[in-house]
Amino acid sequence: MMILNFLYWLVPSVMVLCGMWVFCSKRKHLLNTLLSLEFVMLGVFFVLTCGLSCQGYESFFLLFFLGMVACEGALGLSILVSVVRTHGNDYFNSFNSLQC
Repeated sequence: MMILNFLYWLVPSVMVLCGMWVFCSKRKHLLNTLLSLEFVMLGVFFVLTCGLSCQGYESFFLLFFLGMVACEGALGLSILVSVVRTHGNDYFNSFNSLQC
């Protein structure tokens, strides 16, 4: 039982750390950074699910958090589409900060 409880906290923690590592290290494409942010949010959602279920609380906060994550994903995809339409690709190196 103790091993199972440890794994409930180890797996989401590793997910969050791996997502943060990819977000900080792989900055070549905008899509990679958006996917790593979604992976971090999935790990945080998993941590919240495990934490709230272990303590016996209601999970209405999880629905609010899931709604915010969905809005963040939709906003990120709309920015990605806008960048691809204006610049032709999603490379960070091709962006010019002097252009509007």
